[in-house]
Amino acid sequence: MPQLSRRAFIEVASLAGAGFLGGCGGAASVTSPGNFAVPVFSDVHFQPFIPPLPPNPQFTTALAANIALVAQLDAADTSEWPAIFQGTANAANHTPSVPGADSNYALLALALASIKQNLGTSPAVLFTGDFLGHGLDQLYSVYSVNKTAAEAAAFVDKTLTFVLQQIRAAVGAIPVYFALGNCDSYTGYGPDSTFLANNAQQFYTLALNGSGNQQDVISSITNGGYYAAEPAGMDLMIIALNTIALSPLVTANPTMIAAQFAWLDAKLAEAGATGKKVWMLMHAPPGADEGTTGQSPNDNGQIAKATMMWTDANQTTFMGILGKYPGVIAMSLAGHTHMDEFRLMSPGDTLAITAGISPCFGNNPAYKIFTLDSLSLAPVDYSAVNCDLQATPAQFNNYYTFSQAYGLKGPLGTSLVALFPTLRASSSAQKQYQGTFHSGNDSSNPITSANWPVYWCGIGFMGQREFLTAVNAF
Repeated sequence: MPQLSRRAFIEVASLAGAGFLGGCGGAASVTSPGNFAVPVFSDVHFQPFIPPLPPNPQFTTALAANIALVAQLDAADTSEWPAIFQGTANAANHTPSVPGADSNYALLALALASIKQNLGTSPAVLFTGDFLGHGLDQLYSVYSVNKTAAEAAAFVDKTLTFVLQQIRAAVGAIPVYFALGNCDSYTGYGPDSTFLANNAQQFYTLALNGSGNQQDVISSITNGGYYAAEPAGMDLMIIALNTIALSPLVTANPTMIAAQFAWLDAKLAEAGATGKKVWMLMHAPPGADEGTTGQSPNDNGQIAKATMMWTDANQTTFMGILGKYPGVIAMSLAGHTHMDEFRLMSPGDTLAITAGISPCFGNNPAYKIFTLDSLSLAPVDYSAVNCDLQATPAQFNNYYTFSQAYGLKGPLGTSLVALFPTLRASSSAQKQYQGTFHSGNDSSNPITSANWPVYWCGIGFMGQREFLTAVNAF
């Protein structure tokens, strides 16, 4: 194993001094009895329409087919949609989506069948955002005839109902705790207020299956796209944030953002005072958008600017809140990037990012099964499950297990902190991480020697200034 450079050693030492090496939420030893598993999936991006989309030269053919399809879907109850998708006129839905496309019905069904197979005795399923496909309302407007904006919104609601019903049928009665993503909206970069008001009840009924205080959950989803729920029989609070609202790419709503931060602060204080652990769910993670930033380093691997997931002010406020409650958060999860990665948010709080079911960014579809300690409610390991879209037939299979792949055991938070410098020092660990980042298919935006500093620094340097400094000093 190569030795750490002096610069890397200083970086790692600074993390240790800041408390990163203290673990994740005070997780107990892996030897604690009664571990249990929880499936986590993300970024389904269900798309009911038939690809290809423009500017593909076959768009004219797809246009006619989609006009007919939309007429069928509009007229049918969602219980009839599977038969429509499986019909002879909709052959594109008979096999899973190809890389670069959102999830079609075949891929959705395949993923949910795999999750169902891996449920075991799990008390919950976790989802980190984006039930709906990209541009759903806009595509509906193209494929429908003389439909209004209100009718397009109604179709979005109906599609959400279908997805939630399919998930509920797969997982049975256990609750599906979720965060909302940018595509869970009418605008494509929400969740917007009208969408939230129209769908809060079905999120509570179909996803949560009645878990949590109904009035509180529906009110907070309606007002801001976030909520908290406390599963019965567990000293646990699940906090689901609306982190899309914190992005520089959306029109800021300062009142709602301030309300969400005040609410988060109060919930973490409540959990700490009552001895509850917290699982925190979010869609867009803090830190850099590695995929976008890593596309254009210069010949020396230098970058002049970084695309950030959140605004600096929002991220600073969030990190300040986390710092007030050490040991309260047992697990933090995110999605949005569609990639298999992690981040060191703040001392003691690591963030695991689950790859997407949708292969729209060229990744293979994948999800994770986390193993959690029954005493600390913190993760001690996870296994990744992926679907190789190049295989025939395409199916979900066990991909890798974290502890085996990296030779790290114990609380997952502690292991992730230890893995960060190892990824700089060890070529074998680096190869493993880079190989699984896209869940086995990196043809669209591969990690190279030129952009590797962006991806490595994105793990441990959350602020824009420190991230840029770290990349350019790599």
